[in-house]
Parts: sequence; structure tokens; C-alpha cells
Amino acid sequence: MKNELSQIFKTNILSQPTVQHKLIFTISLIAFFIVFHRLILFLLKKSEKDSMTRYKIRKFSAYTLSFITIITILFVWAASFSQLATIIGLLSAGLAIALKDIIVDSIGWLFIILRRPFFLGDRIEIGDAKGDVVDIRMFQFSLLEVGKWVEADQSTGRIIHVPNRLIFTHHLTNYNNGFGFIWNEIPVLITFESNWKKAKRILQEIANEHSFNFTEEAKEVLKKKMARFMIYYRHLDPKVYTTVKDSGVLLTIRYLCRPKRRRISEEEIWEAILEAFSKEPDIELAYPTYRVYSDFLEGRDET
Repeated sequence: MKNELSQIFKTNILSQPTVQHKLIFTISLIAFFIVFHRLILFLLKKSEKDSMTRYKIRKFSAYTLSFITIITILFVWAASFSQLATIIGLLSAGLAIALKDIIVDSIGWLFIILRRPFFLGDRIEIGDAKGDVVDIRMFQFSLLEVGKWVEADQSTGRIIHVPNRLIFTHHLTNYNNGFGFIWNEIPVLITFESNWKKAKRILQEIANEHSFNFTEEAKEVLKKKMARFMIYYRHLDPKVYTTVKDSGVLLTIRYLCRPKRRRISEEEIWEAILEAFSKEPDIELAYPTYRVYSDFLEGRDET
């Protein structure tokens, strides 16, 4: 089979001067567009300072030049397609199996470009990978990883390359698309002896102060997004919930924030809490403790 294909290729294709000229022209054309694209990148690096603009122009020029190259090659080889039909027919089955993942990756790229499940800069989670989208290519997209051993969704500094085909086989979570905000919660545990009502009032004031701008912005965004998604929240204002735990009274602050500002917002709120509680002698933060009771010390009859 292999010898037969080789013989057909040599006698029917390479032996013809016209085909040889087209082959030389094709190689030259590809080399020209590669050099031309590198020249565009060089000039772009010198003239454009904004990284996002550079990225978009770089991608647009790459896709445009690739499209022009493919169309030109198709026109050049159109007259020889009948001669190539035999070889293509013999190879098609094997290529379909060997290049299955690459073909599906290409289809996944078209889905990403046309359907837009995420954009450049979005924070997404697909399978076990979680991070900010930093690049989208024909066969894969890249994420700047967040989480793992780093707390509060901060960047690890690693780049994850995800095959485009996973868009069809794994669930995708987008932190930015749709509502654009996430609910975050901060648990604050105080002792049973503390004035929990005053503590709850203080926490509510702190939550209102640090999330007012986000709440008003979220209300405006929600009005626009409800036309596309069935997103409904009765209340978007921050709220403090009360729960009793083994070591004290648990007051949980629930508030809205931007996905990439979760850790910053927690830091700001916690610093405000520590500052406020330090001025209140009847409010103390709790921690796991053990208590020993004695009937004698409590003045109770041991009998």
C-alpha cells in the first residue's frame, strides 16, 4: 500500500513540470507570508504600547494572512485536484483517525470564536483547570492559573494550555460572562459572652460601606443581563446572617464583589472589622476552646 501510494505520487504528480512549479510557488508563498507576518509584529511592537491592542492586532493579522494563504493555494492547485483525488481518497480514512483530536480542536476553536463562551481576560474554570484566559489559538487556549495552593483565587504564575476540544466534553464555568459579579462570604465568630447584636450591627455597617458601589453597579448590570439570562435576585444588598456554633456565635457577611477582587475585598473588610472590634470591650472574637466545669466551684451540691 505504501509503495503503491509512493509510485502514484512520483509518476503522476512530481514528474509534471506544472505541478513542480506550483509546489515551488506554494512553498514560496507560505515563506513570504511568514516573513510578512513577522514584519507586522516587529512594527507593532515598536509603535503600539497597549498590550491588549497589540494582542488583538497580532491575532487578526495571523488569521487574515492564514485565510489569504489558504485561499490562494486552493486556487493555485485547483487544476490539479483531479490528480490528487486518488491519493486523498486513499489517505482520507487514515487521516481522519490520526488527526481526529486536531480536527475537533479546530471545531472547538470555531465554537469559541463564534459562540463566545468566554473572552480574553475572563476568569473561567474548565475541568480541573481554573484561571484567566490569556490566549486563544486554533488548537488550544491558555489560562493564567489561579487557586491550587494559593488562597482566595490569586494567581499561581503558571500557564495552563487547554485543548479546545475540552469545550465539548467538560463543563465550563465563567466568572465574568453573565452577571459579572460573585457572592462572597466572610464568617466572623464571636464568643457567647459578646454582645452579638451590636457586633451584627457593626458588621452590617462595614459591609454596606465596602460594597455600596458594587451593589449599585450590579443592579444596573443585572437589568441588562436579565434580557439574556434568567438571573433573578430579590436583594443585592449585603447581609449578615446569624448562626450558633460550638465555640460561639457565627456572624456571616454575604456581599457582592468582582471575581478578581475577592481577596482584596476580604482584606479591606477584615481590617475594618478588627479596627471596629478593638474599640468594643463587650465584643471578642472566638476560637475553639475547652471548658471544665466543677459543681463545687459553681456552688452546686455534688450529690
